[in-house]
Amino acid sequence: MEKEERLLAEVRDAFGLIRVLEVGDYRFLEFGAAVEQSCVFIADPAWLEYDYTRAMLLGGLCHPQPETALFLGLGAGNLTQACLNFLPLEDVEVIELRPAVPELAMQYLGLQNDPRLYIRIGDATELLETAETADLIFVDLYNDAGPDAAHLAWSFLKRCQEKLNPGGWLVINQWGTDDDRPLGAALLRGLYHRHYWECPVKEGNVVVLVPADLEQQLDLAGLRSRAEALAPRLGYSLDSLIGALRPAS
Repeated sequence: MEKEERLLAEVRDAFGLIRVLEVGDYRFLEFGAAVEQSCVFIADPAWLEYDYTRAMLLGGLCHPQPETALFLGLGAGNLTQACLNFLPLEDVEVIELRPAVPELAMQYLGLQNDPRLYIRIGDATELLETAETADLIFVDLYNDAGPDAAHLAWSFLKRCQEKLNPGGWLVINQWGTDDDRPLGAALLRGLYHRHYWECPVKEGNVVVLVPADLEQQLDLAGLRSRAEALAPRLGYSLDSLIGALRPAS
């Protein structure tokens, strides 16, 4: 039996339509003509339903002790909420283009008004310059037509890496291509000198994990240990995603 879809909110802004829908135990943030941006489990907004969000959390675990994080793109805020819950973060900055998005995330999608959380409204490509450096930077800039142009902008992606603190990690949710590579693979290889890791996920995305510099390596044993220790709190294992990690393709 198909569950009833209930419209909770609808906002039209300069960029188009934003809707929040409820179906059973889940709420969905949609942009435009029924383009799903995020899925939230109502009973636990820090639960990450999709593998690409779990792979981005895994990217956060690449750092042994992150204190600061910058999120470029908020969506429903469940990845941000998960990182606030499960990583030892002290300061979290979010840059979100559309003012209605954080408002809806807090009103309907379970994002907590955490004292560690600071949200700025504006274009990430313009506001990145004034953002604080961070141990973790998450890039997830999507609109109703797909990934924002920033996902393929050399200067922007280069600046993201430069905004990392020593030992930091840049985590990019990139669309996957038909040959299972990240969108703009040639650009990424040239920009980051093939020194990054990829995590392909079942939704078709490829999450890209970029270290702060060429000397920095992925500590797979440490990552596995941190993921295993966190699994009971998460309610799921990240083992399959660790197993899917591969060097730059």
